[in-house]
Amino acid sequence: MIEITYLQLFLFITFLWIAARFAVAVKTKTFSAKQELKMLLVYICIVVICRFVYFGFHLEDGKIPTLKFGLEEDLHDMISLIPFYFLTDRYDGWQMNIIGNIAMFIPVGIVWPVCFGKLDTILKAIIAGAGFSLFIEVSQLVCIGRHTDIDDLILNSTGAAIGVCIVFLIRRIKKGFGQKKETGE
Repeated sequence: MIEITYLQLFLFITFLWIAARFAVAVKTKTFSAKQELKMLLVYICIVVICRFVYFGFHLEDGKIPTLKFGLEEDLHDMISLIPFYFLTDRYDGWQMNIIGNIAMFIPVGIVWPVCFGKLDTILKAIIAGAGFSLFIEVSQLVCIGRHTDIDDLILNSTGAAIGVCIVFLIRRIKKGFGQKKETGE
């Protein structure tokens, strides 16, 4: 079993992020401070989501608990593939789980289409958000005490979709104002 702290994961993600951004700059032979500031928002989304997904909310001895990597003896207890099972098997905090999973991915839905030009349609942007959520859920299979849940995938994707709709609605409104200015209305 491997055990890491949030600080260690944060430093690892930061190192990978800097290396990746440096590789992109070298490959494209360009550097744009404006683009890097926008990309910093993607980094913040990743770091914050990792904090809450992998390390939970409750502190232990006033500290964020560690993340333990390994395989549980019974994978069946780690995976929930029945959609909306929480509606019939309510547990303390299920409402906060719903709100939290949706709210956590709204920034992804807003930030990613702004930062990645290829996410130029609502469908592409929603699929990217859902793909990121799927990655998070699958990665929890090797984290002791974490659970892979179809409900989280659905709720996270819903949050990303809400964020995406906000971005595309704002774009449509801005485009409408731009067309009114051109026609002199």
